[in-house]
Amino acid sequence: MPPSPSPPLPVPPRVRVIQRAGSRRTRLLGLPRRPLSDVYHYLLTVPWPQLMALVVALYVTLNTVFAALFWLGGDCIQNAQPGSFADCFFFSVQTLATIGYGVMAPKTPWSHWLVTVEAFVGMLSVAMVTGLMFSKFSKPTARVEFSKVAIVAPRNGVPTLMFRMANQRANQIVEARIQVAVALTERTLEGETMRRFFDLPMIRSQNILFALSWTAMHAIDEASPLFGHTAASLEATDIEIVVSLIGMDETMSQPVHARFSYIPSEMRWNHRFVDIIRQDARGERVLDLSYFHTTEPLAAAVVGDA
Repeated sequence: MPPSPSPPLPVPPRVRVIQRAGSRRTRLLGLPRRPLSDVYHYLLTVPWPQLMALVVALYVTLNTVFAALFWLGGDCIQNAQPGSFADCFFFSVQTLATIGYGVMAPKTPWSHWLVTVEAFVGMLSVAMVTGLMFSKFSKPTARVEFSKVAIVAPRNGVPTLMFRMANQRANQIVEARIQVAVALTERTLEGETMRRFFDLPMIRSQNILFALSWTAMHAIDEASPLFGHTAASLEATDIEIVVSLIGMDETMSQPVHARFSYIPSEMRWNHRFVDIIRQDARGERVLDLSYFHTTEPLAAAVVGDA
């Protein structure tokens, strides 16, 4: 019978550099306010629901503004009820989208000029929103699952920091590479506080074909920044272990990357990961992610598992 899942980890009180979703958690202060200087990058990074809400808001706002201008022009729309803002709004929708049902039409110079401007604005809007949607939809992303916990356990007699990753897509990440660093806050002899990053050399930092799972290991020897630490001593620090994975998605032939981080409360000492790779009755290899985050005490581990 498979072991029961590990109990949930307590919420860490500290502020981490990398959020669990992989994004940076830092507020920038002191920069000049230029809200329109990087709109394209902002729209590419916002979540899809927020982007769709912004597009809908822009669409409604444009039609409302032009409807108000048509309404101010008085009886300027043929077959529209005079003074009806609703008719002005729906005429604006037809003009902005270049639908032109033929029921309502401009009949004064004021409305003709407004239709000219709105048709041009509609053409630009469709082009920009189409390009933005395509760029966001085609942006390569990595679906890499990181274990929620890291473990520290002996491996060939040496204390070793381990965490594992899995490719959630049914394809391969070619030439995958990971880089791991530990972030420490140090105080210099002059009394300055600095946040420094120290590389953690991996026993294997490259994976020529990342298709199933990958257990990353760092030997905590005399050259490691973690040497001499215990679970209690790490809890008293503000260290954060930052992981960066880069590779080439074989389907899109484009580079993809993923980030993750661990803090001391997310590290289990003298534990092992539960096996997730097995063979079914037909002899095919199966990756069972049901126990991907599950660990068990080292005393209950099966000797020889890798």
